[in-house]
Order: sequence, then C-alpha cells, then structure tokens
Amino acid sequence: MELQQMRYVVAVAETGSFTRAAERCFVVQSALSHQVAALERELGVRLFARTSRRVEITAAGEAFLPQARLALDAAQRAGLEAAAAAGQVRGSLRLGVIPTVTALDVPAVLRRFRAAYPQVTASLRVAASDALVTGVRAGEVDVAVLGLPSDQPPSGVRHRELARERLVAAVGAGHPLAGRARVDLAELADEVFADFPAGSPGRAQSDRAFAAAGLRRDVAFEAPASDLLLGLVREGLAVTMLPEPLVTGADGVAALRVTRGPSRVQHLAWSDLNPSPAALAFLDLVDGEPR
Repeated sequence: MELQQMRYVVAVAETGSFTRAAERCFVVQSALSHQVAALERELGVRLFARTSRRVEITAAGEAFLPQARLALDAAQRAGLEAAAAAGQVRGSLRLGVIPTVTALDVPAVLRRFRAAYPQVTASLRVAASDALVTGVRAGEVDVAVLGLPSDQPPSGVRHRELARERLVAAVGAGHPLAGRARVDLAELADEVFADFPAGSPGRAQSDRAFAAAGLRRDVAFEAPASDLLLGLVREGLAVTMLPEPLVTGADGVAALRVTRGPSRVQHLAWSDLNPSPAALAFLDLVDGEPR
C-alpha cells in the first residue's frame, strides 16, 4: 500500500469521479484507475462500485477513507516537522479572526510573517469567536483571534490575552446624545439598539452589561458585521456598542464612552494538541516568546 494510492482513493471519493480525481491529482485517468484497482486487489475488497456512468464508494471504501486521510496528514506533518527541525518552516497557516479584531493589525502581522517564512501559505477565516473556537478544537483553524466577555475565557484551547477594552456607544451624528463625551448605561436603556445576533459572543458583551445593571433594552436590528451595524446607526435607526477603534472616525457616527458599559477581552487561541510548526512560528512572531 502506497501513499499515492491513498491520495487517489481520497480524490475519487471526494470528487465522485475517476476523471475529476485524475485531473485533481495531475495524472492520466488510466494510471489512477490502475493504482486504485491494484490497491483493491491488495486489500481484497472493492473500494468503489463502478458503472460506465457512475462511481459510488462502497462500505469498505467508507471504512478505509478516515484512516487514509489520517495517514496522508501524518505523512505531510512528518515532512513539515523534519523541515522545521532543519530551520525551515513550511506548510500552511489557517488563521481565524473575529470581524471586530482590533488587538492585532492582521495584514501587518501577516506581512512580517510572510517575510520571515515565505514557504508558508496563509489562509484567513473571518467568523464569530464561538465558531473559531470550534474550528481550533476540530483542527480546522491553527490560530484564532477571539473577542469574548471579560468573565468568559475560551475553553478547550490554549490561549493568552491580547488586549482588554471597553466598548463605546455609537450614535448617529444627529442623535441628541451625539455631543456628549460620556453617558451612563442607564441613559441608553430606552434607545433602539442594533447588535450582533442573539447568542453570539459579540452580543453577549452588551447583554451581560445591561443584565448586570438591572436594565433591559430593545434590540430591534441584528447584523453579523460591524459595518452593517454602523450603517444602521448612521441612518438614525438605532444605536450600537462596539470597540472604540471601529467607531472613531466613522462617517456620520459619534462615539460615547459608557459608564458601567460592556467590556471584552481579545485572546490569541490555538490547539493544545500538537500545533503545527507554522502555528508555533506565528505565535512566536506575535509575542516573541518561545513555546
């Protein structure tokens, strides 16, 4: 059994076609089919049921696939670890960030990372903190920047604080409070709010602040991105609570500091189960501390 044969089986299973699998693997279809058939003879089972028009994976193929993927991942990781031991960091970095990240200048950090490790390919995923934590736990995200309520650290992942910050109230330029520098949370309780979707970590920061103050509010608009929330504020439809760097300088919007207002902590999170050399290199670049 060879790694190349496993790659061909995985490609056929994922594409549902020997033709498309051969195109993905940059090999002629006859060679790919021959290698899959040779593996089936070695195993003594059929991995795929074939007709002239259809290809379906068999029960034996379904059982073979997870371990084949693990073997391929392990082989790739072995090469990356060997290269890292020789001072060469290669492979990929899957970086997840929240839409409201302010603790890191992500493009600037990636510029430095690219200069230091040009053989690493970086991919970005923008999502809510809970989705990113799930991705890190599942091995789908290498490193993530999270934003969570100050009393809710991430669980199931390694992490460290990047920054603590208080959110500010964003109101439209024509709002009666727009000329104020600071308001108490109670002064905002009767306002119509726009906020992140209910149940999300971004929403929890404000929800917890109002609950702690014994106040209720009306969230009439929900949106997944800060630019959409600010657009609603700009149109005079609502007020919102966001990190100050996202509000300051926004057209048609004023930022007000809030007494008893919400706060959040931005964390850098990564897997505690055998992080990749590229992930460790990124973590070291961000904070300069070896792991």
